[in-house]
Amino acid sequence: MNSPRNQGIQAAFTSAIFLGIIPILGKQSILFGFQPLAVVAFRTSLATLLIIFLISIKNKGAFTIYPIGLVGCLLAGLINGIGSILYYTALSRMNASIAQLLYSFYPIFIALLQVVDKQKLSKMTIIRLLISLPGVYLLVGSATNHVDPIGSLLMVASAFLYALHLIINQRILYEVPAPTVTLYTLLAMSFTVCLAFSIFSPHLPAEGTPYWPLIAMAIATVISRLALFKGVKHLGSLQTALLGFSEQFVTVFLAIIILQEELSLEQWIGAGLIGISLLLIAFDKEVVATRNKSGLLSWLDPQYSASMQFPWKPPPY
Repeated sequence: MNSPRNQGIQAAFTSAIFLGIIPILGKQSILFGFQPLAVVAFRTSLATLLIIFLISIKNKGAFTIYPIGLVGCLLAGLINGIGSILYYTALSRMNASIAQLLYSFYPIFIALLQVVDKQKLSKMTIIRLLISLPGVYLLVGSATNHVDPIGSLLMVASAFLYALHLIINQRILYEVPAPTVTLYTLLAMSFTVCLAFSIFSPHLPAEGTPYWPLIAMAIATVISRLALFKGVKHLGSLQTALLGFSEQFVTVFLAIIILQEELSLEQWIGAGLIGISLLLIAFDKEVVATRNKSGLLSWLDPQYSASMQFPWKPPPY
């Protein structure tokens, strides 16, 4: 039987695979001559147009959303948009494999944010995080190539913002379907990154520069986003993020094959520790997330927002 939990695991792995492909395409675009802001603006805008098209022909009801849910999606999109700008700026300063491995800190930030938001963590989740930490350290700390310090800081900041946007989305997904969350989150992201592009770097590379990596990025973004929020809905943001660690392996593998990057023995040991953390999900008990009124994001609870004079009536799904 394909239980909601199994569906969540499948969706999370699907998201991880496509998320792992995106940095390689992004790095390829940068090597072709695109500025980081141009990469993120083109990719996000095209992905938004694609999701609007898909919803228009398959599920027009997904355009409906209640007010506080819309606010949450827009907030998550703004945060993730800024995080995407930081991500691709960092990616332009370092190898894709090292950049993505630094980005793997985001489940740790999710765990910390959940504690602040008064969510419960299972013991196995804590064990898996403890196993992942030295793995991440070995992957990043033993890098044979020089790691740009500014790029590293930008990537860690991007990981934190990505974690925060997942926590917000988890709150919203109690009442809003994944396609709707994907649509409005991407709309806010597009506005954020396109505004930054138009202000700070409104330049495109010379005529004849290949655009296929950017188009492929947009398609991968739509698939990964839809799968990501389905995973968050059935597993929660932290479990989805821990499964999402597998995207690091996809990125590293493709970086070695396509971009000719290399990892040291210590880094492979670190990758093995993260792999063990992934396998332990089979023994991890499902913890039902709660929305305490005193939590950091309690205002995203529709019942709470109603008490604060934000009336709403969620549409039937």
